[in-house]
Amino acid sequence: MSTHDPISDLITRIRNAQMRNKSKVSTPGSKMRANVLEVLKAEGYIRGYAAVEHKGGHNELEIELKYFDGEPVIREIERVSKPGRRVYASVRNLPRVKNGLGISVLSTPKGIMADHDARDANVGGEVLFTVF
Repeated sequence: MSTHDPISDLITRIRNAQMRNKSKVSTPGSKMRANVLEVLKAEGYIRGYAAVEHKGGHNELEIELKYFDGEPVIREIERVSKPGRRVYASVRNLPRVKNGLGISVLSTPKGIMADHDARDANVGGEVLFTVF
């Protein structure tokens, strides 16, 4: 099944699986989704992910969700930039989520990264979503 917004699809799958207290969730594989999951893993919001290859060249990413005391580590995950309305931010105007407790994930010329990494690299870009 083809989707027009793979990032929203990924976020929705994670949100729905955590509402049902699932330990794992799978999503169609792509480089962009893998890069987003790498940022979430590096920031400690998910345990990890693995690429699974099925017969016929069909790839999936299996995501291991993270819980603390029975509650999901990701409290809020929200899409900012959408296909109908792209949201860009310069390095000076990068949004802070919950006064620095959460992160914004950006697509920059240097790759997909968290907002604090983008500030360190002195690059702005498209604000994909926020996580708290």
